[in-house]
Amino acid sequence: MLLIPAIDLRGGRCVRLYQGDFAAETRYPMDPSELLERYRAFGASWVHVVDLDGARAGAQANRTLIGTLAAMPGLRIQVGGGVRSREVIEDLLRAGVARVIVGSAAVEQPETVCAWLEHFGPERVGLALDVRIAADGTPQVLTRGWRERVPVTLWEALARFPAGSCRHVLCTDVARDGALAGPSLQLYRQARVRHPDLAWQASGGVRDAADLHALAALGVAAAISGKALLEGRISAQELKPFLPDASFPA
Repeated sequence: MLLIPAIDLRGGRCVRLYQGDFAAETRYPMDPSELLERYRAFGASWVHVVDLDGARAGAQANRTLIGTLAAMPGLRIQVGGGVRSREVIEDLLRAGVARVIVGSAAVEQPETVCAWLEHFGPERVGLALDVRIAADGTPQVLTRGWRERVPVTLWEALARFPAGSCRHVLCTDVARDGALAGPSLQLYRQARVRHPDLAWQASGGVRDAADLHALAALGVAAAISGKALLEGRISAQELKPFLPDASFPA
């Protein structure tokens, strides 16, 4: 399993939200470029960048900064947040982004997103399906920066994409995002059983190395971590098994 550090951008700054709430924001003093370089030095091969302003407004508010990050050597970035047109995907890929992550549009316009996947390929475009777990255990999808609950389950949303059309699916349990409460293991266990062909990226709740090992045991392709890394809750040696390019001293 690969660890993918996350950088969330709001107003050009590194932030983390608590459970997707824009009013519950923690700002971090590190410059985004500095943080990207820190993760590269750790041995990360991918970094997940989220344009929170874009997710909320539906436009690429941090586009210039994202271009700067994409141009930095030594790793690849995937970018999500406000990607709702083919033109935005083309622009981000031209800027050097390795993979564009489509969220709300994948739920609201699945046929259109299927066409994007076919045109750009499933390695260049991935899906982000964000959920809240209902009382009966069903993962209900949220859109528009996690503000709108739609009457669609995670499994129903995926059923709209023909087998083989997509490869990378990032799934966030919003209630655990930024909460350091541990990942939603049951969610990802079900995801692997229902769709073993997909490269699942588990997001939300990672707090320590034990959580990373638990996710790896489920067979997810990647774990995305933001707050735990920003706050130094996982040591360099503990990160090493999940960073294939790591070169920490023994």
